[in-house]
Amino acid sequence: MSAEADSLKSIFFALGANLAIAIAKTAGALFTGSSAMLAEAIHSYADCGNQALLIWGLKEAKRAPTADHPLGYGRAIYFWSFIVALMLFSMGGLFSIYEGVHRLHDIEPVKYAWVAVAILAFGVAAEGVSLWGCLREIDKDRGSRSLWQWFRDSRQSELLVVLGEDLAALGGLALALVFIALAMITGNPMWDAVGSIAIGMLLIVVALLVGVEIKALLVGQSAEPQVLAAMRAHLQSHPDVAQLYNLLTQQLGGEIMVAVKARISAQPSDVALIETINRVEKNLREAFPQVRWIFFEPDLRD
Repeated sequence: MSAEADSLKSIFFALGANLAIAIAKTAGALFTGSSAMLAEAIHSYADCGNQALLIWGLKEAKRAPTADHPLGYGRAIYFWSFIVALMLFSMGGLFSIYEGVHRLHDIEPVKYAWVAVAILAFGVAAEGVSLWGCLREIDKDRGSRSLWQWFRDSRQSELLVVLGEDLAALGGLALALVFIALAMITGNPMWDAVGSIAIGMLLIVVALLVGVEIKALLVGQSAEPQVLAAMRAHLQSHPDVAQLYNLLTQQLGGEIMVAVKARISAQPSDVALIETINRVEKNLREAFPQVRWIFFEPDLRD
């Protein structure tokens, strides 16, 4: 299964979970008057919109190259992933903080708090399923790396976003449960408003972490470190490559552009040289199917 298909599965897992949770949270917020619950409902609706944008981004990234975009539209998914990070920051984080501050100045008791707790518990279960689906797809690519190292190395912006959203959602649900419980135990509804502010701050932190990683992809990032190292080892061990001088890569969505400068083993003619270069390129594509473009410069020195 392709990396894109894996990403789509993870996105649909998250979309289904968030839609169910958003409806439940909205009903709970209207029934109980909980600001933390309202903040969580808004967060879930924003997540649904975010997943729709990621699906659109993956579709746009598949557009064929044109004269204006000769290397294709693979980076389109980075743009839409960055928009999603901005929405998580604004619609999720900033609005939750605003709602919490507003409720601090106009404190209302939480009615039927047990309903809020039950809905939040359902949300934890649903988000757990979404996170499980996301981690299952990540594990196919992660190998022996820690989750944090994968997060720093990965070039799959859509999976970065889904992972960030799922972790933020579970963290937000946990905070909502804690602060609603505090409001129930102390009888002070102020804790519910404080919970909304805490959820907003969590969403902002996650949005910034995801945004920083996606910015690097937007600016232009090489293939993942282990892929780059494997390509280098492949070329250096190739019998037709006498010396590898330089290897540059650029990640373009799910595809990679490669530029190689190397000394080819001695050839009897220019035709033989061209055939040898073509063979090296063919072998590289066979070893790394994600490579779409190769620019090979034969030379005698760096």
